[in-house]
Amino acid sequence: MDKSPDAFRTISEVAEELDLPQHVLRFWETRFSQIKPLKRGGGRRYYRPQDVELIKGIRHMLYDQGYTIKGVQKLLRENGNQFVAAVGRGDVAAVEVIAQQKTADRAPEEELVLGKPKVKPSLRFFGIGRGDEEGPISPDDSRLSRDNRALLQEALFDLLECKRLLDQVR
Repeated sequence: MDKSPDAFRTISEVAEELDLPQHVLRFWETRFSQIKPLKRGGGRRYYRPQDVELIKGIRHMLYDQGYTIKGVQKLLRENGNQFVAAVGRGDVAAVEVIAQQKTADRAPEEELVLGKPKVKPSLRFFGIGRGDEEGPISPDDSRLSRDNRALLQEALFDLLECKRLLDQVR
């Protein structure tokens, strides 16, 4: 019988679900203060559903998007747990809403501190906030946009990772 979606999970269940070793989860607890499993007698860990969602987001950012631990820590600090959890779920709409809300919240504070309006930072996650000049290029255009360059770089990293995995099997 499967557990309810609201049930707490043990470290072994979370590790199996996310295809991660248990020691990685314990290490991430030291690097990400936002991961706070409930600890029972003997140090046994129980993860809440929101902890699991956050860990999924962190895993996606580190392993799939190529972020460093410091980069994910910065995203958590700037955008909060809900942002990274939404990334883990693949909820692009929620990511966009949270990012726009955080940007809008930051803009008035920066204007007050600096005494002058500041250009709103563009959102670069999942192609959100892409300008027209940075969109796809036409076949006769000889330059690559930043987004296209980033997509090619990501594809290259994916191919290199596939090659590494294939070399391990051989």
